[in-house]
Amino acid sequence: MGRREPSIAIVGSGFSGIGLAIGLRRAGFTDITVFEKADDLGGVWRDNTYPGAACDAPSHLYSFSFEPKPDWSRRFAEQPEILGYLRHCAVKYGILPHIRFRAEVAHAEYVPGAGNWRVHLRDGAWHDFDLLVAACGQLSNPAVPEPPGLDSFAGTVFHSARWDHGHDLRGKRVAVVGNGASAIQFVPLIAPDAAETTIFQLESHWISRKPDRVYPRWRRALNHRLPAVQKLSRLGIFLWFELLLNPALVAPRGRRLLSAHIRAMCGFALLSVRDRGLRERLRPRYEPGCKRILTSSDYYATLNRPDVRVVDSPITEVAPDGLRTGDGGHHPADTLIWATGFRSQDFVAPMRVIGLHGQELNAAWKDGARAYLGMAVTGFPNFFLMYGPNTNVGSGSIVHMLESQMAYIVQAARLLADGAKSLEVRADVLDGFDSAAQRSLSTSVWNQGGCDSWYLDADRRNTNNWPGFMTGYRRRTRRLAPSDYHVEPV
Repeated sequence: MGRREPSIAIVGSGFSGIGLAIGLRRAGFTDITVFEKADDLGGVWRDNTYPGAACDAPSHLYSFSFEPKPDWSRRFAEQPEILGYLRHCAVKYGILPHIRFRAEVAHAEYVPGAGNWRVHLRDGAWHDFDLLVAACGQLSNPAVPEPPGLDSFAGTVFHSARWDHGHDLRGKRVAVVGNGASAIQFVPLIAPDAAETTIFQLESHWISRKPDRVYPRWRRALNHRLPAVQKLSRLGIFLWFELLLNPALVAPRGRRLLSAHIRAMCGFALLSVRDRGLRERLRPRYEPGCKRILTSSDYYATLNRPDVRVVDSPITEVAPDGLRTGDGGHHPADTLIWATGFRSQDFVAPMRVIGLHGQELNAAWKDGARAYLGMAVTGFPNFFLMYGPNTNVGSGSIVHMLESQMAYIVQAARLLADGAKSLEVRADVLDGFDSAAQRSLSTSVWNQGGCDSWYLDADRRNTNNWPGFMTGYRRRTRRLAPSDYHVEPV
């Protein structure tokens, strides 16, 4: 039988979706449609436009290996530059004509007889595809609390991932709920303008100084003239994460050394807080590494301002003019900013995915999300996820993991092109992979470090992190073994 051109649908146009579309194009596939619900590409880097939004992985590593950017302006690029990089990649590799903007996928259902997926858009239109890939990411749906009285609040409310740029914070009493990765970036920038800034600390975090710097002109010129310099920089950063940090996060024997190092490093940064009592309230009670270690060189200094307060007591109610806490306190505010992260367990929400026998993906995951290599789920043929369950990295760059997934899914597309009607991962293969992954994770700092993190679901099952080295994942995904799948010929 001759080679056929499979039709491929990708949902999402962030690093995952753009990267996969490029990988497919480079492999010779042309029947590709990227569905994007917004009017621009970029995913998390399109949506998160809060002041100071930046990556916490060095830019030379947080980029595609096949498309280095020699002229990154700084070591940790900020949101506009990262979004510009993604747009550049989409234009250079001819992806823009494949993207359908303002096209939100409501649900997709597998049609067994045809061996394809029927993708239904929110506007009522539908299209059939041989291969469906969810590239929605783990950090795309903001987690928005609903405390009692929220509807009564007389001021302005928004989530950090949906920043209201039309709202002027000058002279406002600002309540920031949350003190994680986003808050420590924007709080130092909004506090000087606000009349008062009250930070409701949900849990203290390990925060080290951010080793950021602007790249001088000579360094950018050197990267252009000698690409090996940038490659060596990328390799050095990769090895730092891979050989020093990742083993300590996963292997129990390495945790003591990691803990001592991080406690010293973060403890030194914490000394910049002048109030000794506040320093103790900011000191974490869980093991270093249990949550991703945050980096900032100005957050602690901001807490020294007389118009900035940190509140530890939990919020019990929202009043028209502020927030009430469990200790009986009332904290006046006319602007409420949720810095409460994302619903990281909702890997495809709000899209519904319906596989064989009418089974919905969320029902298949009622006991916790799981997928073979984070990509394939039994009962859902010709369906793959990117940045799916257990593919997040505790340290390093997710882009490395995404490139591994891109290569694997391209192999699946080749099998369809060469005569396979459908590919469905075998149940025993998925079960074996998931059991081994959970055994490894059970002794990791993420599971044993004494914290509640977005890595763990309600049953404290680690559904997000990869339990090993990034190179180990690259090795496992280098070759798609047809024997791992039920392969139905055309």
